[in-house]
Amino acid sequence: MTGNGAERAARALADSGIEHAITRHGPVRSLEEAAAARGLEPRDVLKTLVVRRGADDYLFVLVPGGREISWPKLRAHLGVNRLSMPDAETARDVTGYVRGTITPFGSTHPWPVVADSSILGRPVSIGGGDHGVAATAQADDIVRVLQADVADVTDPADSA
Repeated sequence: MTGNGAERAARALADSGIEHAITRHGPVRSLEEAAAARGLEPRDVLKTLVVRRGADDYLFVLVPGGREISWPKLRAHLGVNRLSMPDAETARDVTGYVRGTITPFGSTHPWPVVADSSILGRPVSIGGGDHGVAATAQADDIVRVLQADVADVTDPADSA
């Protein structure tokens, strides 16, 4: 399913009308390597995480590098008591992308998007649908075209 993932994501990005650049690079082993390969700071590399709210009810959460989902903040923001991360197979089934390549752009289902408020006001890189592929665009444009719900839903990642 990853073979056409990059094409699907690129088509969705082009159709969105936002200015963006596609970057293709080899395998990376860390956030820092991904950022360097994309010419950005680690905080500008977004992870797109799939979160399960309930049966057949998922959402994407855009999390900047060096941060992680704050489950209490996200639950409070969404007004729910339980959230979970689906296993890799379920994430692929509900998005059309394998973990490490997931993006809301070109997902096989248009799940709602929550973007951490710390991403705004700068260029960021988001997954491009396949390993070693990313798209860089203005975060505010990404938020606008995805109709993302912007909220403080992350905390600094533990460095321990």
